[in-house]
Amino acid sequence: MTNRLDPKVDFVFKRIFGVEENKDVLLDFLNVTLRESEPSPITDIQILNPYIDKSALHDKQSILDLHARTADGKQVNIEIQLFNRYDIEKRTLYYWSKMYSSQLEEGQKYKDLKKTITINILNFNFIPNDRYYNLFHLREHHTGLRLTDDIEIHFMELPKLQSQRASLSDKLVKWLLFLKGVDKQELWEVIAMNEPTLQKAMDTLDFLSQNEEARRLYEMRQKALHDEASMIDGAREEGKREKEIEVAKNLLEMGMDVAKIVKATGLPESEVRKLKEQLH
Repeated sequence: MTNRLDPKVDFVFKRIFGVEENKDVLLDFLNVTLRESEPSPITDIQILNPYIDKSALHDKQSILDLHARTADGKQVNIEIQLFNRYDIEKRTLYYWSKMYSSQLEEGQKYKDLKKTITINILNFNFIPNDRYYNLFHLREHHTGLRLTDDIEIHFMELPKLQSQRASLSDKLVKWLLFLKGVDKQELWEVIAMNEPTLQKAMDTLDFLSQNEEARRLYEMRQKALHDEASMIDGAREEGKREKEIEVAKNLLEMGMDVAKIVKATGLPESEVRKLKEQLH
């Protein structure tokens, strides 16, 4: 099928993984993702925020994450990020801590707190290594001794899959290629081969792609995300310009020639001369 919706768009992701009838799809994805950290497969899960508020689709700052709880009380939050918002590692810790602390009600003890897992699926490179999948825990610096199992953060970076020539024998790779959005029908069929839950996810995506209402909501969400991306790019450009101006002022105060400052900062000569007049 051509013209499929992008499963990376958070609205589509949540429609595939965050509805009760696809709970088996979510369980399969989680068990593959958590295979290195969970001693046994998750057998049941409760989706805590299954419904999408349509008004949130207009909100450029809204993040349609997926929050669930396992049968033994562990909390899991999955978030798709299409572009790099500022301070992603601090945001991750902040939202992890809110989710962790929200478990306790008045009168409960700290020992009642359950493990809380954050899964970030990124459409950009962030971790400074070649691994498409990175898993973080809280460990002692010298010995690697883990302080507690309660904090667990996963980063999966989709762009790194291509550069690593990842193996299709790895089921996690298959899931991530599905999310990345493969454009060749043959590869699509290979990914789904002998994988019933992956096939179900693909069938759900195909259904959504042909559904008029789903496509309308998808386009609405796409617009909000594009607007947000433009705002972030604009803010970055403004920050870059402010830094260039600050550098130019410092160089002027040091007595550097205008032409050299233009070359160093990339600012127009007229602007550098204007800055020079303001300083004298």
